[in-house]
Amino acid sequence: SAHGMDAPGRRLLIEPGRALCANACVTLYTVESVKQNVSRWVAVDGGMSDNLRPMMYGARYEAHVADRFDGDTRCELAGKHCESGDVIVREALLADPRPGDVIVTPATGAYGYAMANNYNGVPRPPVIFCKDGDARLAVRRERFEDLTARDVG
Repeated sequence: SAHGMDAPGRRLLIEPGRALCANACVTLYTVESVKQNVSRWVAVDGGMSDNLRPMMYGARYEAHVADRFDGDTRCELAGKHCESGDVIVREALLADPRPGDVIVTPATGAYGYAMANNYNGVPRPPVIFCKDGDARLAVRRERFEDLTARDVG
């Protein structure tokens, strides 16, 4: 071929997983607090235990208040893990976020579930499959008892 892809010793490797499933998933968080100092900090009930990609290698996500898209309030969307690096989205544009609001981060299907962890003893969230207005539990929410199930003694 013109690009030499059929030359001996060359191989083409692709990773179709992200293209197939990233946009098929969203992560939902509940706002726990909103604080203003130099920036507006919106703290949610998740973070680096359910999406480690922004902290590990700077993956970028967008975020929206679920029932109020197209916000213009610049916010730092922070997780609950008491770590300075536990920031899910830097400079998210949210519509007047308030405690109790649901925040949606689209396109988390590629690695969110696969990289979920128990950092700071936080149980992993459930996975819900939705289609045509119906929803079903695919993976149950982890319980605190699950965190100690392998303990000996």
